[in-house]
Amino acid sequence: MHLRTSFGLVALSVWHGKDPADGHWGCPMRERWGLSAHQQLRPALEDKLACFGTVAVSYEAAAKLAAKVGLGVEDSTLCALVQRLGAKAEAQTQARLKTLPPEKHPERPASALAVLMLDGFPVRFRGPGWGKQRTQKPRVEWPAEKLGVFYRHEPALGEPRGQRLEKVVLGWQGEGLELGRRLHWEAQRGGLGRAREVLAVADGAPWIGNVVGDRWPGAHQVLDFYHASQHLWSLGYGLPPQDEATRRGWVEERLHRLRHGKEAEVLAEIAALPRRRGQRGKGIRREQNYFAEQAGRMSYQKRSRRGWPIASGPVESACRTRQCRRKRVGQFWTKAGLRHLDALEEARDNGHWDDLWAN
Repeated sequence: MHLRTSFGLVALSVWHGKDPADGHWGCPMRERWGLSAHQQLRPALEDKLACFGTVAVSYEAAAKLAAKVGLGVEDSTLCALVQRLGAKAEAQTQARLKTLPPEKHPERPASALAVLMLDGFPVRFRGPGWGKQRTQKPRVEWPAEKLGVFYRHEPALGEPRGQRLEKVVLGWQGEGLELGRRLHWEAQRGGLGRAREVLAVADGAPWIGNVVGDRWPGAHQVLDFYHASQHLWSLGYGLPPQDEATRRGWVEERLHRLRHGKEAEVLAEIAALPRRRGQRGKGIRREQNYFAEQAGRMSYQKRSRRGWPIASGPVESACRTRQCRRKRVGQFWTKAGLRHLDALEEARDNGHWDDLWAN
């Protein structure tokens, strides 16, 4: 038997065969060490290499990083390792979801505020028409990777906006309600159940509203201010032709009032805009509908005075970080390959890493 270790390749002569006690076939030494039938990496080495495979921007970069510290390994070996351990991490996650989440620090006082944020980004997959000269089916597909963030928001001396503590990031490719189930479990583990108040911040996407309503119906909700400003600018460009300075003044004056407690006035003005024909008219009606749907989520001054966040920066940052690994030039994913990488990264970041090597 050959086993790769941090000190190089080790050749061992070991017994294998049929166990006379229960009749199963195997290798006693492998079983004693917790190695699978074809595993060629020592668990301590797997720990290091799997970490390299999740923090580097590619498996090739991870192999170069490993070589720099004296651990020569091919990028294909790293890919296979991440996939195998990622499948195990996903299986452990599914098993945990069937249990009650134990709070990590039950002795800690209740948090002042628990914050939940959700967003998503597209990831490139090979479609059913990939490689075909003539096809009616898409060659490339861009399904959404949905992302959820939870953290405790605590007051900090000298910091009016408070501080973010113990942030948890989770991803999911499918139905948003499943992401909500997974995020809720980790949030309960982080103290959501004892938080005095709960806040959900997002960009107003319908799927996010469904998740919040399903999992945290009593949460305060805030529309990310940046997205509100984007839609107000879109509305401004759909108004009757006017010079750039006038248009900018119209938008910025309403943004100022929206931010400083006059949201009811601004929403009333938007709803009262005269109807127009053509594409500009469609754009205005679309934005009017958007603001009408988000009307109850724009108490920016009220939330900000309490030191609460009014922007979804943490989840936007998490999306950007994941995109740097998942949307590189020429890169395609499979559903299983992406899920396994996500699961392994989440095990690393959310405190479940050591469970991968527990007997």
